Amino acid sequence: MIEILSPSEVAKARVTGALVADILYTLKSRTTVGTNLLDIDRWTKEMILKAGAESCYVDYAPSFGRGPFGHYICTGVNDAVLHGLPHDYQLADGDLLTLDLAVLKDGVAADSAISFVVGESAPPSGVAMIEATERALSAGIAAAVPGARIGDISHAIGSVLGAAGYPVNVEFGGHGIGSTMHQDPHVPNTGRPGRGYELRPGLLLALEPWVMEDTAKLVTDADGWTLRSATGCLTAHSEHTIAITDSGAEILTLPTGTLL
Repeated sequence: MIEILSPSEVAKARVTGALVADILYTLKSRTTVGTNLLDIDRWTKEMILKAGAESCYVDYAPSFGRGPFGHYICTGVNDAVLHGLPHDYQLADGDLLTLDLAVLKDGVAADSAISFVVGESAPPSGVAMIEATERALSAGIAAAVPGARIGDISHAIGSVLGAAGYPVNVEFGGHGIGSTMHQDPHVPNTGRPGRGYELRPGLLLALEPWVMEDTAKLVTDADGWTLRSATGCLTAHSEHTIAITDSGAEILTLPTGTLL
């Protein structure tokens, strides 16, 4: 299903997007060496419920997971890049942490992810990967204009990731979003320009470049959810929800700078 939102629904999406961004901003500010992933999940739950919103993850049970997910946020550490199931783990200095959050408020969802290094011992390769996903995300957003096609976004993202030397996995990528978290169209992280669905105002997309340092192959943890690099290498993931407008893409998941 592909949804085209009305102006009033896009206005609601701005509120949801700001909430998602501010929760991630707050979590990053609280996360230090020794923080437990289960505390991050608990803080997320508290902020979502306080805002009168709903988690998109707790009851999430797609075909590729061992559902329901049962937690409020995805927490990926080092080689865990997607669908990281929070568990009893205390973060160490130099850990590369990915937080991926999707929330539903007033009937409209928003989805965003950030990666950052915990503590002071930042691995140069990890920092480089984070920066590459952020550059790729910016390129994808710049390509998301009315009349462009999904392939134009995918090509823009993949060009940046490929130029940085990273293999690109196309099993998981960006997606449409609206009244539910995951919708069509699928937005692969590489592709051919001029192909696919034509963008039009009112379409919401969650764009999410992610990479693994030396492989494009994923493996699934025994928890049935967490996806890791097959070689154990570092990973990174950046994501924004955007709305297609008459003049281009509007980023909905920018933090307001308010700690919740």
